[in-house]
Amino acid sequence: MSEALTAQTLVNTLKQRGELHDSRVEQAFLKVPRAAFLPADARAQAYHDAPVVIRRDPDGTVVSTSSQPGMMALMIEQMRLTTGMNILEIGAGSGYNAAIMKHIVGQSGRVTSVEYDPVIASTAQDNLQRAAMGEITVVHADGSGGFSPRAAYDRIIATVGVYDLPRHWVRQLKPRGLIVAPLWLEGFQFSGAFQLQPDGSLYSERSLPCSFLRMRGPFAGPKVEMRLGSGGAMQLLSSGVAGGQIDPAMLASMGSDQSEGFMGIRLSPWEISTQLVPYLLLALKHPYFMASFSIADGQQVFGLTGQGFAVLSRGSACFVPLNGGGTTLTLGAAAADLALQDAITTWERDGRPGAEQLRLRLSPLASSAPRRPDDNPLAIVSPRIDHAVEAWME
Repeated sequence: MSEALTAQTLVNTLKQRGELHDSRVEQAFLKVPRAAFLPADARAQAYHDAPVVIRRDPDGTVVSTSSQPGMMALMIEQMRLTTGMNILEIGAGSGYNAAIMKHIVGQSGRVTSVEYDPVIASTAQDNLQRAAMGEITVVHADGSGGFSPRAAYDRIIATVGVYDLPRHWVRQLKPRGLIVAPLWLEGFQFSGAFQLQPDGSLYSERSLPCSFLRMRGPFAGPKVEMRLGSGGAMQLLSSGVAGGQIDPAMLASMGSDQSEGFMGIRLSPWEISTQLVPYLLLALKHPYFMASFSIADGQQVFGLTGQGFAVLSRGSACFVPLNGGGTTLTLGAAAADLALQDAITTWERDGRPGAEQLRLRLSPLASSAPRRPDDNPLAIVSPRIDHAVEAWME
């Protein structure tokens, strides 16, 4: 099968899924060869709608991927690119995302990509040269500082999960610019299109569930990872884990007391990720908190496989697999399961609100107090490094 045909197949798949709408983005996916940006042994995967690992640490930990094309398309559409724009990308990866954006902004536009890892930066620049797109500038630096020599930027995009939007990005943004970035909420990420407001806050009206490797360096934020099972087969992500509300020994001891259950409704993985999880993040209150989990291929932990989410508290945990059709696994006391059941009842009563209703605002910590919506039970405020993150549903 020819490369052009496989690119067309990918585009058709993304359009059928509702992940690609803009004809300029479509043309970029057709014209820029993804295979040129992948390792030789991965080029057969070039036009699958899936991320591709491009670098691992010596211990096997993934440190860089070529992002999933469907997620790329959604985030690039969030940017609302036009010809001639000046773009800053945080996280070069393979260079493919920068190449897609450069195709859209054209010869009069500029794309600068900042990469923390020197090997990845060098590889991305080589890939761009090979694809005859060497005019894209790849910089080896800590992306939290942006790149002032080529500011100000019309758009800034992060292709890594961020704990906060650094003040340097805001300073290097044009007054009507946008920052598109996957922001962490507990163990989950949402790609927001943040626009600077007159009061200095950053506001995103529409945010998309996503999953990226975490930003590295001093601005990465606190540890949110816990490993469980043989060889650390389960990865559990949550600020509650980092805060010591629960630890591996506690979970392991609860594993001897487990019971299977059912949420009461059958939901698809898409419904869980885009509707139920965003709601639960805001609806569940102390002593309960949310976490995401993923288990290595071919492994089991507590009898679970794959990916999903968990509701946790001291002495109780309720795991929900994405592909489980609504099944649950409770460890320890039933409190977490009961809290989940109560929240689902309210969620259904309210019409199943989800990511479409999620709003995000980042207010500078040096400014006045965050404006948490009054009397809104679906609202949280989380102080970060440079901003307080406010999340709520309308």
